[in-house]
Parts: sequence; structure tokens; C-alpha cells
Amino acid sequence: VQLQASGGGLVQAGGSLRLSCAASGNIFSISDMGWYRQGPGKERELVATITIGGSTNYADSVKGRFTISRDNAKNSEYLQMSGLKPEDTAVYYCNARSREYYSDYEEDYWGKGTLVTVSS
Repeated sequence: VQLQASGGGLVQAGGSLRLSCAASGNIFSISDMGWYRQGPGKERELVATITIGGSTNYADSVKGRFTISRDNAKNSEYLQMSGLKPEDTAVYYCNARSREYYSDYEEDYWGKGTLVTVSS
């Protein structure tokens, strides 16, 4: 299973960006999907997650500003970010918990990351 994230870039504080992530490969099913980020000199942290049924969970720091969504038919997830702040600057990674065909268990897969830079 491969994850390809896109949509990062440079934006001014207060602006918006939409990240996309598409999963491909030998996919039988995808349960949870999520976005994580790693800022300069920081550890990777959870941004938001979404279950196959659409239940969402957000880090306190992004609640009310970011919205996670998914399209199960396209094996894709999205992160709509608004009200961006300089502290949102990070590499954003998409994650999917997936089961491949002929496999009896799920595994976590990660995209390579997309850089979001928010200028003040």
C-alpha cells in the first residue's frame, strides 16, 4: 500500500490550504485514516483522525480550524486547514491503517509527507 500526499506549500498566516492523500496498491480495506505533523525540532504529533464511519478526532491545537474528511470510494483523505498560524509550519504526513488482499491483519502505512510553511 502506498500513500501519496499533496497540497502543501507556503501560505500567509490566516490563510488556508487543503491537503490530499491517496492510497493505492493491493488494498482490501482501510479502517482509520489520519494526518500527523512534525514541526522543526519537534516530535511527530497527531493532527486529526477519521474512522471508516466518519468519526473524527482532532488535536486541541487545530480544533475549529482544521477539518479532516475522506472518500472511501477513492481510498483518499483530505485535510482542510484554515486560520493557519506560523506554529502550524510542519511536514504533514498522512496515515492509513489498511489490510491488503491475502493478509489476515491490518498495518499502518505512511506517506512521505508534504511541507506546509506558514509565514507571519
